[in-house]
Amino acid sequence: MERQLVVFELANEHYGVEIAAVESIIKMQPITAVPQAPAFVEGITNLRGSVLPVMDLRKRFGLATAGQSAQMAHDERRIVVVSMDGMKIGMIVDAVSEVLRVQEEAIEPPPPMVTTINSAFITGIAKVGERLIILLDLGKVLTLTEKDQVASLDHVAG
Repeated sequence: MERQLVVFELANEHYGVEIAAVESIIKMQPITAVPQAPAFVEGITNLRGSVLPVMDLRKRFGLATAGQSAQMAHDERRIVVVSMDGMKIGMIVDAVSEVLRVQEEAIEPPPPMVTTINSAFITGIAKVGERLIILLDLGKVLTLTEKDQVASLDHVAG
């Protein structure tokens, strides 16, 4: 059996999510900051007439924020619109590289040393040639409290 993944980059690493969870991939567009939003939430944007909460995955994962080099690659940044437990949310990523089919045998569970309660969203590591792709469970990227906070953003804006 194989899995179809959307692969994107964050801080020079490759991440993959199931293609079924991805609704669209859009270029960066204006984002309106929302007071009292969680630190990893950039704000909200207008997506085809709907208010879309947008989070920065670099901030959510505790990675270094994009500096000068990333500023030059700003054109590559994308908002990946996903369905996360029935809620639409935009995730800012450095670049979207490809859609990939990966055989189930090429996926290993994450090593216990790298998984903690804070990284329970990592479901596996796909080996594709020389690359390692970190597979994410979007349903676990945010805690229940964080999901409630993000869900309340479109009500604040509306």
